[in-house]
Amino acid sequence: MSDWELPWEGGCRCGQVRFRVTRAPLLTSVCHCTGCQRMTGSAFSLSIAIPSDGFELTLGKPVRGGVQAENDHRHCPFCKSWLFTRPQAIDFVNVRAPMMDNSEWIVPYVETWAGEKLDWVQTPALHRFESLPELSAWPEILAEFSREYRPRPRPSNDSSS
Repeated sequence: MSDWELPWEGGCRCGQVRFRVTRAPLLTSVCHCTGCQRMTGSAFSLSIAIPSDGFELTLGKPVRGGVQAENDHRHCPFCKSWLFTRPQAIDFVNVRAPMMDNSEWIVPYVETWAGEKLDWVQTPALHRFESLPELSAWPEILAEFSREYRPRPRPSNDSSS
């Protein structure tokens, strides 16, 4: 997809862990589950699902953190920023969108666990699910995202104007 200006860089708050994204996202999403609320200390987590072979660590070694059940949550060992999650048996990495060096373009396409969201929260997501969608729904959601989602224009870094 020519609209994606790759690669992207990102990292934790303190800079000890850095990563690079080299493939277009599969999906952008918001999760309202109480687990994500507590892990972020916020109303939700905003994520970008990246194919596993399009994500690479470039500095540091994140450690496991958070509640470790079916997901492998990774954090900076120093500042404890929640960087990404590797879901079991699924070949993608859920990167926490605010960890990207430029996250202004990221708009959630799907919101999950809306049944647990805080009452005042509203997002522009096109699809809303009370919990997680059925596995059978994901292929169409991902195909639709690939066809229809385009990133917002990125702000220019040109300071000469």
